[in-house]
Amino acid sequence: MVAVEQALPSSASQLAARIMRGGRVLACPVDEGFLLVIGTGEPMAGTFLAEINDDVASRVTASIAGWLLALPSRSATHGFAALLQMRDTDRPLTTLRLGEAETGKRYIFAPRSIPVGEAAALLAELAGEQLGGVLDSLVDGLMQGSIGPRRLAAIIALLQSRKGGDGFIELLGETHDGVILVKGWGRVIEPGNCRVVVNGSKPVVCDCGIATFLRQDVPAGGSGFVGLISTKELLRVRDIEGLVYRGRGGWRYAPVHEHRQIAGLSETPGHIRSVLLQTRSSPQVLLQLRSAANSFEGRETLSALPVPVRMGIDSAFEAIGGAFLISGWLLDPEAHVQSVKLCGQRAEARLDDRWTRLERADVTDAFTDEPMFRSAFGHGIHSHGFIVFASGLGWDAATPLHLELTLKDSRRAFMPLAPISVPPRLAALRQISSIDPANWGLAEIVDRQIVPFLCASEASAPRVGTILDAGPFEQAGGPPIVIAAEDSEEGDMAPFLGLLALDPETRRAPIALVLTAERFRRHAGRIRDLAQFYRLSLRLISAAESGDLYDLLETGIRAISHETVVLLAGSLLPNRVGWYGKLVAAHEANGGIISPTLAYEDHSVRWAGTWSSGQSEYPAAGRYAGYPLSAVTGLKLTQVAAASFECCIMPREAFLLAGGFSGGYLGSQQKGLDLGLRLSRDGMPSYWLPSVQMLGADETPGAAAAPLVERIDRRIFAARWAPAPEGEGNWLEEVPA
Repeated sequence: MVAVEQALPSSASQLAARIMRGGRVLACPVDEGFLLVIGTGEPMAGTFLAEINDDVASRVTASIAGWLLALPSRSATHGFAALLQMRDTDRPLTTLRLGEAETGKRYIFAPRSIPVGEAAALLAELAGEQLGGVLDSLVDGLMQGSIGPRRLAAIIALLQSRKGGDGFIELLGETHDGVILVKGWGRVIEPGNCRVVVNGSKPVVCDCGIATFLRQDVPAGGSGFVGLISTKELLRVRDIEGLVYRGRGGWRYAPVHEHRQIAGLSETPGHIRSVLLQTRSSPQVLLQLRSAANSFEGRETLSALPVPVRMGIDSAFEAIGGAFLISGWLLDPEAHVQSVKLCGQRAEARLDDRWTRLERADVTDAFTDEPMFRSAFGHGIHSHGFIVFASGLGWDAATPLHLELTLKDSRRAFMPLAPISVPPRLAALRQISSIDPANWGLAEIVDRQIVPFLCASEASAPRVGTILDAGPFEQAGGPPIVIAAEDSEEGDMAPFLGLLALDPETRRAPIALVLTAERFRRHAGRIRDLAQFYRLSLRLISAAESGDLYDLLETGIRAISHETVVLLAGSLLPNRVGWYGKLVAAHEANGGIISPTLAYEDHSVRWAGTWSSGQSEYPAAGRYAGYPLSAVTGLKLTQVAAASFECCIMPREAFLLAGGFSGGYLGSQQKGLDLGLRLSRDGMPSYWLPSVQMLGADETPGAAAAPLVERIDRRIFAARWAPAPEGEGNWLEEVPA
């Protein structure tokens, strides 16, 4: 709150007597940029040149308000208040010259500057009945430029020096539209739009629409008022201490009463409605009041509309970063609805101009027997469903959300919305699983809703859950092998751990086995027994959230602190022993990221390096796919555009600096490729080591959804890796094939 200084009347009388002697002035620093000077002498008003301390370099412009003294003397017939705009108001002051050097009047400053409270009391003593005009002139000058706490305190102190109060603010409230309500009474308040200064923890200059109404319980000459304050700045009603406004007869200050009432979001519209029919103001302000009175009150009002408009929400997902994916239906057969918006406090996003409509015959069937809808349905029209992506509200999980429907007659109806906070990948998979694959609008849903939702979402880094050492993990030598046991069951782990134990290199290496939390809970004890039986240096790690292969690998990377890591998908099996030593040796000799050949169980090549491609939508492609392993085994270590993270050796720090795997993809193929290209772009070379082979199958994200998942991921990848504009080159082309 901005503090206001008060002065004693006796002090003001003494100061008045001191400056009644012509030629002396008192200085009052207002803030860092304004100096108020009070004195007496000849008639003076308007704009004058002012010179401080007889220094020509200090010349500034002074705005002067003058008045006739009630008790003039031979040396002083008028008083004046000069407002000087200067940089250093706290420097020593000795003399003041007002006017040109030859004709101007020279004054001597009193030794002591006075605070604003004393200056306000002095002006009231000297100006008497003429005080109002003087104050308005001074406040007009002080309202120029940026208003800080000190200047606002000075304005309030000056305005409160008037005789009699100007009323109080008795009620404050806020709405879901971000508008603040002030309600109270005043003596000279005028209806209409005006600029106000809000006195609070931080001064805020904003617009206020004011309407007045008759009140019998206020002093004579006063009237009730309601005002709507609109500002883009964060302003809490509990911080408001008063309003500086210009009413009928000049500037006034209305403080908040000590027993004020504060209305909540759901209560404020009712307070506006209680006086709405009694108010008078400009048409624009009355429309604002009517709209605010019809604001969201925390309840559903669609079902009460007297027109055939109804709405339902099937699912609403919210991802980190403020991206929303909403599906439902809007029944509006007579086209009454003008707009549909998703609203949060101080923010909104329109939905009906971006959503994708779907056929929903079930909605038509549900309302066919309703009298209001019976005659409204057209023949065979069932496009009531919708799916929509929205963003731009800012991410705050605690902010209440609602849907706002505006009808063509300006009425509004509301529906509370409670979106589920889920990872974007899970939200997208749930949404596409609910859509008929044969739906004609599926392509538009993917391109206009799902893909933009995933691109706009932020995925948090996977969190590490429980860590359990089943062997001497820290004492083992060499880079740790981080294994993602994505689909492993108890029966599958025994042969897999057995293979690691049969290879002399991996039997001695530190192994970090990462499982989902549920599999860790069910199988950790059995796996620990197997590790101890095989004498493996095993560490068991659980991922706090369920995820895909790369989420598990990233969890393992973040759970250890070694300089170099070997990544391995649990679905891969080494073709021969010695693979670990060859990867480590190649990394020590060349650095970077090194991946082996990935092959199918029939020993045909699945992956043998990612290479640059001329295709604009997919700038990286594989080679040798389908070749027999024998065709590539004899090739030497080769640099490629990106490595495969299903199996590789790499510096851990490079992974962390790149931000890990992107969370925006549904599958694993583009997710790994995306990180590989980012690392190559940042100068980390990637290599393919043909002499090492791993056997395994492709990722299968569900037979029915696999083509759709691949389509979505390719769209996201193409959007992120679009080729550079012509003339700027493409870094992918620099990677040798």
